[in-house]
Amino acid sequence: MNYAQLLFPDFLLILCGFLVCRYTALNRTVWEQVDSLVYYFLFPVLLFHSIVRSPLDFRAASSLMAAGWTLGLLCVALSYALPHIPGLRHHLDRRLHAASAQVAFRFNSFIGLAIAERLAGAEGLLLIAVLIGVCVPLFNAAAVWPMARHAERGFVRELVRNPLVLATASGLLANTLGFAMPLWLEPAVSRVGAASLALGLMAAGAGMQLRALAQAKLLGAMVLGIRHLVAPVLAVGVAAMYGLSTVQTTVLLAFSALPTASSSYVLAARMGYDGAYVGVLVTLSTLLGLLSLPFALGVLRAL
Repeated sequence: MNYAQLLFPDFLLILCGFLVCRYTALNRTVWEQVDSLVYYFLFPVLLFHSIVRSPLDFRAASSLMAAGWTLGLLCVALSYALPHIPGLRHHLDRRLHAASAQVAFRFNSFIGLAIAERLAGAEGLLLIAVLIGVCVPLFNAAAVWPMARHAERGFVRELVRNPLVLATASGLLANTLGFAMPLWLEPAVSRVGAASLALGLMAAGAGMQLRALAQAKLLGAMVLGIRHLVAPVLAVGVAAMYGLSTVQTTVLLAFSALPTASSSYVLAARMGYDGAYVGVLVTLSTLLGLLSLPFALGVLRAL
C-alpha cells in the first residue's frame, strides 16, 4: 500500500492553509472564524454522521472493542505521566503539556477508514467503525481533562459543552437505537463532513507557526513517540492478550499507527491554549504516519 499517497492530501491541505494565511489577505483574523465554524458545526456533524451511517454490532466485535479501549487507556496514561517522570518534570511546560497530551492518543479517523477498507474490504471498514465509535468518546474526554484541569475549569462542565463529545455520544445513541440518516439528507450531510475535513486541516496549517516547536522540542518528541512508536508496539501485545483474529489484529495495528486527529489543533485553540504549537505537532504526526503505518503493518504484523 502506498502510505505516502494516502497521507499526501492531508499534508497538502495543511500546507495550503499555512501559505494562504501567511501570504494572502486571508490572514489569522479570518481563520479564527473558520476555527469556530469547524469546531462548533462542521466537525460535530461529521462525527455524528460517521458513527450513524454504519450499524455497529457491538457483541460480535466485543474483543476488538476491549482491545481498543485497553490500548487507548495505556496511551492516555503514558501521555498524562510525562510531567511526572523523574528527569522530565522540570523540563516540560505544564500548560503546553495539557494542550498537546491529546496528540499522543487521538487519531485521524478518515485515514483509518481509508486504510481499513484497503486492507480488509467491507469487514475491515466495519471493524474500524466499531473502534472509532467506542474510542472517540474516551479520547475526547481524555483530551479535554488536562486542559480543563490546568485552566481550573469544571471538567464535567467542559465535557458536556464540548461539541465533539456531544456529537459522538449522540451518534452512538442514535446508532444503538437504529437511527438511519434519511436518504434526502445524506448528500448534504456528506458535503458538510467533507468541508469539515478540508477546512479543519487548512485551519491547522493557518494556525501553525514553525517556530512554536522550538519552545518545547522534548515534549513534542515524547507525545509523537507515544503516538507513532509506543502505541504500535503496545498494540501487538494487546492483540495477543485478547486473542484477536488476523483481520482484527491488522485493523488494531493500523488504528495504533494513525496520525493524530486534525481536530486536536481546533480543540486546543478553542479552549484557549497554544493552537500554533499543537498545529505543528499535527503536521509532524501526519508526516510520521508515513513511517509508523509501514512499521505497524509491515514489521509488527509479521511478528
